[in-house]
Amino acid sequence: MKTKVYNKQAFIALQSILVKEITRYFRIWIQTLLPPAITMTLYFVIFGQLIGSRVGLMEGVSYMEYITPGIIMMSVITNSYSNVASSFYSAKFQRNVEELLVAPVPTLFILLGYVFGGVSRGMITGVIVTLVASQFVELQINNWAIVCFVVILTSMMFATAGLVNAVFAKSFDDISIIPTFVLTPLTYLGGVFYSIKMLPEFWQNVSLANPVLYMVNAFRYGFLGVSDIPIENAIALIIFFIVGLFSIAYYLLAKGIGIRS
Repeated sequence: MKTKVYNKQAFIALQSILVKEITRYFRIWIQTLLPPAITMTLYFVIFGQLIGSRVGLMEGVSYMEYITPGIIMMSVITNSYSNVASSFYSAKFQRNVEELLVAPVPTLFILLGYVFGGVSRGMITGVIVTLVASQFVELQINNWAIVCFVVILTSMMFATAGLVNAVFAKSFDDISIIPTFVLTPLTYLGGVFYSIKMLPEFWQNVSLANPVLYMVNAFRYGFLGVSDIPIENAIALIIFFIVGLFSIAYYLLAKGIGIRS
């Protein structure tokens, strides 16, 4: 009986954290949900219509169709990451996390609450950008299962990475270092706007070290059925990173590293 009560309390705690996260970014939707729609609209106008009309076909489809999955994935990655990084660091800065850690709530449920919050924002942003994309190009889905599976896994991975960043951050400036100097370059060099087959062989091999390349191509395969990377390798790599980052995040929370004074 005690176990059932404990489990029920743990799930209530998980629900509370998740609702708090969702309420937070909906309350400031002008800062969280609107900017991606505007930014991605500019990408479609500039890269899709103006430049894309001169590029022609890419892997048998129009350039606009080719870059659409990458742009959607780019918004999912950015928002999943930034949501957890900013929210968790704010809670750490205000000492709210310390109260949460000493409460009778399993570390796993605290971690899941923040990660699912980041995933929810990433998914909502992905839907918004997809709706924007539908105004510029006729969307075709080759495999719905792969599209949904890859976008959920990718948002989970970057939401977890955002929490790890927030744990080690010592100021609000620190949570912008990784997105600016690591995440943005990896995203732009991850095959969002081009196929790595266009690169010289040396740079193709260098690009294979970029994990974002695998996510973008797996997502593109779900849309168009084309990919520079074998889909099995891409999904396996994403799962590997999720397990690794989740283990690190759990250890940091359980030990209170970077949180407890």
